Amino acid sequence: MSVLSRIFARKDPREQARPAYDRVVAQGRDPYWYLDGGVADSVDGRFEAVMTVLGAVLLRLERDDADTTVRHFSVHLAELFVDDMDGQLRQNGVGDLIVGKHIGKMMSALGGRLGAYRGALEAGDVALLADALRRNLYGDAIVSDAAVAAAAQHLMALYARLKALPVSAILQGDF
Repeated sequence: MSVLSRIFARKDPREQARPAYDRVVAQGRDPYWYLDGGVADSVDGRFEAVMTVLGAVLLRLERDDADTTVRHFSVHLAELFVDDMDGQLRQNGVGDLIVGKHIGKMMSALGGRLGAYRGALEAGDVALLADALRRNLYGDAIVSDAAVAAAAQHLMALYARLKALPVSAILQGDF
């Protein structure tokens, strides 16, 4: 990198959300989801677990979205997710012509999960959350009620921790 490009280079504003996104991914890869929660330890299962954690974080950030900094941060966090999924798709051999279609489906799925989880998380309704997780996190997989209940409790506890934190901690990825 030349001296001039270092001086005049713009920093990607999405990078401010990188620590939070890295924390989302780490929590989505927590063995609890796969061992106790019964999520398939596969590409699709890991994607679903990461998207579930991302959904909880985005829903927590909604509580402070009157603040433009928080609103922009949420957008940057979602964009990092898209960039990551784009890279994962390409790494798995999905061609350029189809990647956009897959990303569109993923973003639609994220929006659907936000809608499905929002009411249950806000109400603290574990049974309602378990129903939403069974439809979304597991899809058509046959999973025991105990595993679904464990995942619902885990997600509810995560959301409770997020709600208890100041938004500044979440913006720094300290959750």
